[in-house]
Amino acid sequence: MLLSDSPPSEGYDKIITHNDFDGIVSASLCSWALKIQKVVFAGPLTVARSQITITEKDVVCDLPYPLQCGLWFDHHEGNLQELALRKIDLQSIPGRFDLKPSCSRVVYEYFSEREDLPSYFLEAVEEADIIDSFSYSSMEDWRRETPGRMISLTLNVPFPSVEDQAGYMRNLVQQLRDRSLEEISHLAFVQRRFKQYGDEEGRMLKMIRDASSFMEQDEKKELVVIDLTRYQRKPHLIKNLAFLIYPEALGVLEVSNLIDHQRVKSNHLGLSMALSIKGNRQDQSKNIGEIMRVLNIGDGHPGAAGGTVRCQSKQEMLKKKKELLERIFRIWSSQ
Repeated sequence: MLLSDSPPSEGYDKIITHNDFDGIVSASLCSWALKIQKVVFAGPLTVARSQITITEKDVVCDLPYPLQCGLWFDHHEGNLQELALRKIDLQSIPGRFDLKPSCSRVVYEYFSEREDLPSYFLEAVEEADIIDSFSYSSMEDWRRETPGRMISLTLNVPFPSVEDQAGYMRNLVQQLRDRSLEEISHLAFVQRRFKQYGDEEGRMLKMIRDASSFMEQDEKKELVVIDLTRYQRKPHLIKNLAFLIYPEALGVLEVSNLIDHQRVKSNHLGLSMALSIKGNRQDQSKNIGEIMRVLNIGDGHPGAAGGTVRCQSKQEMLKKKKELLERIFRIWSSQ
């Protein structure tokens, strides 16, 4: 699906990209093709709420369309629907939108039509396709330590500060611009964090066991619920690890309290869902991105989605949490 497809002009200031593996690969492609050095990382809400300055000299990847930008690359269906609600003509936006498994794929196809890209980019894009859409063929396939998965896992270890996180991801963008995933996965700064991830995984599995359950109406035990709202500080974990504990489950739903700008627990709720490998198979018709859109709380892909709900008090939060879980399961069961 093409947007305003004129050749890119020179003079872009920076790349603003999603703070995940797909966003990093997307940024490395843009950095190589457009010769941009400066990279800023953000989450979807930061852009949707205009909490970051973006101008027509910036390139935006894997994030909602801002008020303006120089080039926009994305693959989220909900962001396309948001454009329609804002009465913005997709064809008027420079860049490209397409419903691909990853934003990296959208960016790669855009630039590969204009010039020859180094061969190592295709490997990175193929891994981003699988990682971002969680389209692994089996549990063994998911657990296999491919270069892309190793690098992606290093992003799941807590960072000492936001600045440290941005510095690490910026380093990855620079490395991905110039060399293969295989080479990068062996670099000391990546290996150090990959070892840290190995140490963290056992702790995360224990936390998931303690915080997970199934809803009473979920007689087939299809949807694991990880409720983190009882914790004063949201524990750092990877919700998909729940599938190692509950291999027959089709999906996982994590519920937690959002952290405000002062790093304090708020009453607002954050929800994050993912399908298991079993739930992602073609004989299943689950679409959790659609669940978020129907409830008007967020967006995502068929296999991975997230949303937020504003609550003014703890009492309202507890009430809305109960109602939301019931509504989510009702839609889930009807799919």
